[in-house]
Amino acid sequence: MSDRLHHHAWRDVLCLDAGRRVVAGEPAALRRAIAKGADLRIYSEFYHDEHIAPGSGRHELVQESMDMRATYLLDERWVAGILTLRQPVELPDRFGPRPSLSLFLYNEDGGQGIARPFLDGPPVVGPRGAVAAHRHDDMPKYHEFDRFDDATNAPASNFFYAFEKLRYLVREDWRELLSHSAEGEVLSGSIDAVAQAVRQGCEFKVAIRGLCDDLGQPGEAPLNHEVFIQLGSCYYYTTEKVLVGGSHPVARVRPAVPLRYASGNWDYAWLLPRTDGACAQLAYDPYTLRPRRSHERFAMRWFCR
Repeated sequence: MSDRLHHHAWRDVLCLDAGRRVVAGEPAALRRAIAKGADLRIYSEFYHDEHIAPGSGRHELVQESMDMRATYLLDERWVAGILTLRQPVELPDRFGPRPSLSLFLYNEDGGQGIARPFLDGPPVVGPRGAVAAHRHDDMPKYHEFDRFDDATNAPASNFFYAFEKLRYLVREDWRELLSHSAEGEVLSGSIDAVAQAVRQGCEFKVAIRGLCDDLGQPGEAPLNHEVFIQLGSCYYYTTEKVLVGGSHPVARVRPAVPLRYASGNWDYAWLLPRTDGACAQLAYDPYTLRPRRSHERFAMRWFCR
């Protein structure tokens, strides 16, 4: 393997056992990588008849690898990642019975969550709030902490599954080009470096500080956080000297340590950030699937590769 390929390869930074104990690496290494814009993948191992089809008798080890398209750095001391594009599947050969988004969430300590906005018809309107956690007697390795909004279009729960192995892998080939305040004041890097990367056909990622502040409880000071998300279409205005980027979709969750779903503390959004600090949002209420548009300003960091 060449030095270049080796440098861009995925590498393990943290591994947990079935009891969520650290057996290799360290959380601090994961935090340092994410803070520099690294991509995150989660690798796990489980048995089909314990996790997918309990009682099926198919005791086959399954190795899973998942892309955490949205990553969170919370209070500069905690990392979480969220799957943003997954449809539920019934392994090994079909999709799940109800189309929805499977917004799986993984914390650095192995704690997990799932929010599932359904997409197969008019949204069901029911009472919101906490409901009794399920016991999952047929899946003894599945431990549910809490659950919410079962009677709505957007049920969610938090849990951990005792995987045989849980590994956190990062790819660290993003380069920070620009950091600016919410008012667009350059703190480091330059817009010229951004423009050059556009002309070279580079990919872009943005880290937005305080993106989920509006999801906080009234009167509660929001937790310091950055949300990292890759950009798709990018537009550099050559006279104004501003880059506008259309983001991949991102699940926004009220920042907390650990990061967890609760009733009304999350949504699903597309972003249109600019290098002058402005950011348009198109967020969907998961309970009603109705869009909400907003325009705010954020401190941001811009990365390319």
